[in-house]
Amino acid sequence: MRITSFAAVLLATLFAASTVSAQETRVSVQGFGGVGLGSFTSVNTNFGGVVSGDLTPNIQVLGEVGRLSNILPTRTQSLFDLSPVAFNASAFYAQGGIRLTTASGSLRPYAEASGGIARLTPHVTGLDGLPGAFTNAGLAFLDNTAPIATLGAGFTVNAGNFVADAGYRYHQVFSDSWMQALALGDRLGSNEVRFGVGVRF
Repeated sequence: MRITSFAAVLLATLFAASTVSAQETRVSVQGFGGVGLGSFTSVNTNFGGVVSGDLTPNIQVLGEVGRLSNILPTRTQSLFDLSPVAFNASAFYAQGGIRLTTASGSLRPYAEASGGIARLTPHVTGLDGLPGAFTNAGLAFLDNTAPIATLGAGFTVNAGNFVADAGYRYHQVFSDSWMQALALGDRLGSNEVRFGVGVRF
């Protein structure tokens, strides 16, 4: 009787341990590159990294850092394309958010929202030599920070510990500085198509 009871307890313990193991939090680390929608003659490249962890099978928490090469709207970028001197405003950002996804499967669609802070940096190109160096040195004093919010959707492909990500992101920067005037009534931000690869633990 004692042997039977011990066997039952042992089996129950093993079953519970396997259930907990199957529900353990998974963490993934990814690097990504993206293409931002700029003017008709320019392509803006973005890059960064993201860490995600499972809160539940359908909810993940995100932490992301990255760089948007130009947050000026298409109209402003198109106007600068007509000039021999180009002007852009990049943003280095850090943000956190939540992702909703399907619970299982190797192909998992998702939608996400996040927010954080961005460091905005103006930059001029097309001025050679000392004029360009002095201009950008002066613009460096006009760097400022502003809130940033991001909405996105896409899908991940999981194969063992490997994970790949393809999706769309809309970034909006909420600046009340002089840079907002360059938006010409539009918004500072970026429409981005991105691809990422990483590992899961």
